[in-house]
Amino acid sequence: MPSATETPTGAPSQTASPTPGAHLAAMRDRAPLVQCITNFVAMNTAANVLLAAGASPAMLHAAEETREFTPLAQALSINIGTPSPHWAAGMKAAAGAARAAGLPWVLDPVAVGATSYRQALCGDLLALEPAVIRGNASEILALAGAATRGKGADSADPVEAAEAAARALAQRSWAVVAVTGPVDYVTDGTRAWRVSNGDPMMPKVTALGCSLTALVAAFVAVEGADRAEATVAALACFGLAGEIAARGASGPGSFAVALLDALHAMTPEALDLGARVEPS
Repeated sequence: MPSATETPTGAPSQTASPTPGAHLAAMRDRAPLVQCITNFVAMNTAANVLLAAGASPAMLHAAEETREFTPLAQALSINIGTPSPHWAAGMKAAAGAARAAGLPWVLDPVAVGATSYRQALCGDLLALEPAVIRGNASEILALAGAATRGKGADSADPVEAAEAAARALAQRSWAVVAVTGPVDYVTDGTRAWRVSNGDPMMPKVTALGCSLTALVAAFVAVEGADRAEATVAALACFGLAGEIAARGASGPGSFAVALLDALHAMTPEALDLGARVEPS
């Protein structure tokens, strides 16, 4: 675990502006294999998002094979959207295998505040040391033990209301915490950024948030990457692709297809030009 003078990533404490394009180029150069344990609704979309962006998805969740398979991947993404005892066992086995192998993994605590079962599951997963936690404001508040107005998987809290909780959670868990919404907030407990990319059409398409978690895992899979900055880059890339997709979309259906095309066509140069990232 880092010393008290380090950030959770071991990076310098001062906040700098990340270079998202460099992270995109590094991710594509490695083309990481990302194991995704996600919900039934999101599987197809998450796999296509990873492929379009330049990574390789593996959709495995059975505890009987995750201990053996997970060390073969370069990163792991866990989304608790539709949990069951069997799936929960697979999540915990995979997270434990990732920790043992030194692989980064990302936790998406979907609707963690809705039931005690989800809260207990997320508590078990937090103990297995995720590299990144990505959720909406209500989910991050609930995970941090704060009061929340969340409605199932939907956030009823603004991102700003979860910023202090995100910092506290990052400091306690040594994970990068990303609170996503109209303007995203990312912190490693010391440094913080706001990412303003995105489009109002994005919440109209199911599973895009779940897919973003998998994309974050792909970006943090790059060996030696600053995980906080890589998370910022993933959010900016996904949000900018949404902006580009919305320009020619006539509704949620055409937008979903255009988003994949925009991710596939994204260049590091375009990402650096279009990313709206500010230190906080």
